[in-house]
Amino acid sequence: MNPEAPVRAADADAHWLTVGRHHFRAWRGQRPFWAGLFTLVGGIPIMYFPYADLRLGNVSLAMATTTGSSSLIIGVLLVTLGLALWFQQTIRVFAGVAAILLALLSLPVSNLGGFFIGFLFSLLGGTLALSWAPGKPVAEEEDDSTGKDEALADGAYLAVPGPRDTETAYATETTAHADGGRNSAG
Repeated sequence: MNPEAPVRAADADAHWLTVGRHHFRAWRGQRPFWAGLFTLVGGIPIMYFPYADLRLGNVSLAMATTTGSSSLIIGVLLVTLGLALWFQQTIRVFAGVAAILLALLSLPVSNLGGFFIGFLFSLLGGTLALSWAPGKPVAEEEDDSTGKDEALADGAYLAVPGPRDTETAYATETTAHADGGRNSAG
């Protein structure tokens, strides 16, 4: 899959699933999709584990903590930030910083950040949101082929570069570049 390939327009002969896949791919390419997905997925175990109970035969393990409401708030905020990254990509810096801080806060508050699952997903989503930048549209280049052909005929591109007069144009007797880069102190 070439990321520079244009998204194809909806053809009359194309199946609706193919057209939907192309539209989704174009939508996904204009926003920090993976950052939102990881942040959203990271919030689910953080808000789920404090309220879950595990049954192994007749033994019931309750993982409820006294900070269950804090875990629920952190998880809901992370899910909201993940959705906001999808639909409001202009807040990516705020959402990334907030996701990282909430992930770090979830370690002591909600069962080690959802047993490190939610912590790692939220941390990864926050860092992806901070590192994402919108793409710039590709500008149409003008055809300069006639100038290149003339330059190649003259051999300008094939010439070997000659020696320089000095290593640096600003080298004087008082700079460090004078005397071969050595400088005498005092």
